Amino acid sequence: MMIHRTGPLFTDLYELTMAAGYFRHRITGRATFSLFIRDYHRQRSFYLMAGLGEVLRELADFRFNPGELDYLRQTGLFATDFIAYLSDMRFSGDVYALPEGTVFFANEPIMEIDAPIDQAQLLETYLLNTIGFQTLIATKAARCVHAAGGRPVIDFSLRRTQGHDAGLKVARSSYLAGFEATSNVLAGKLYGIPVSGTMAHSFVTAFEREIDAFRAYADAFPEKCVLLIDTYDTLEGARNAVRVARYLRDRGASLVGVRLDSGDMVSLSVAVRRILDDAGFPGVKIFASSGLDEFSIARLRGEGACIDAFGVGTRMGVSADAPYLDIVYKMVRFNGRNVRKLSPGKATLAGAKQVFRRYDEQGKCREDIIGLRDEKVSGADPLMVPVMRAGKPLGPEMPLVDIRRQATENMQQLDSRYKRPEADSSYPVTISPGLLEIQK
Repeated sequence: MMIHRTGPLFTDLYELTMAAGYFRHRITGRATFSLFIRDYHRQRSFYLMAGLGEVLRELADFRFNPGELDYLRQTGLFATDFIAYLSDMRFSGDVYALPEGTVFFANEPIMEIDAPIDQAQLLETYLLNTIGFQTLIATKAARCVHAAGGRPVIDFSLRRTQGHDAGLKVARSSYLAGFEATSNVLAGKLYGIPVSGTMAHSFVTAFEREIDAFRAYADAFPEKCVLLIDTYDTLEGARNAVRVARYLRDRGASLVGVRLDSGDMVSLSVAVRRILDDAGFPGVKIFASSGLDEFSIARLRGEGACIDAFGVGTRMGVSADAPYLDIVYKMVRFNGRNVRKLSPGKATLAGAKQVFRRYDEQGKCREDIIGLRDEKVSGADPLMVPVMRAGKPLGPEMPLVDIRRQATENMQQLDSRYKRPEADSSYPVTISPGLLEIQK
């Protein structure tokens, strides 16, 4: 896996000016900051944690290199002694977090940082950006997987994600959430994600006849052949696909599938399925793409479309219906004193916290309780775990395939009423008596 150093300058200026203020006034106490999402956005009723592995790699390598320190000198904003102080700074704090692949809910802490206040402060922007974006995409992708009802879903989003870094993170986050593969070849190499793809309309139009394009592709990929059949006339394209299926069969190979990328997907998929079946090729799969997300996938399935797998692109890759999360990072304890913010509509809960989960007899999530970190809640399991101590990760990074398995298990434990595209139920989250007591 590629390990890419972002560096401590990936931050908003005010994080550095606050750190300089702490330094000038010798404010060095230990602080606890809590990371959480304030509310649900656009028919969401759950979130799926992602991005922790990248955070731990970055914190373990947290340092200002000479070039970064030179840039800070050039701004003229910072005193020489503060820049010298930064040159020796390393992250020395503790981190508690939900493991990647954990389902969680609004206002629950998903990560808490215990560290000297300047170190904890400098992490704010990076954590909001990294955890926020990857959680946003993992949640959208998990909703698509649920809507597909067991049919494979593949990431086709790369060409429209906002930059190459986002494209990589989308591929990882969607695979974590249950996607089967990605079209992103670099993500396949870096993260070990299966890669998948077919052909574009340009390949078909490069030949005089559609059937010639299909045969050429079949010759190139006899064991992995999926044909795009809607360049001209979709039903005639299906009949040409049948001709190629016979061509492959005569050579000891099999046509894997055909892809629909336009038109009325319900009626066309039904008609194409009939053409394939009547020709004796019931095993040839029908793939669909073009503007799909959890809403359109659920609609297609509900209307009886004969689609075996879905290629999901732009709407998932940019989380089109909910393109941001109201994710925040707030100090909740400093120098042994619990602190909270009381701003109208933005009040926070003081104290270092833990999230506890109760399950019903069938193993489904029943309710969550936000409590104190050292509290015990009867019949409930603590979800946040220590992942870093004194700046050192507590163990190796979890392999992506294991995170994916954990995400699948978490989604299975969540009742279906919380996973519907048009979410209309709120999962119960309460506050423990102990946590309530320290808010007074």
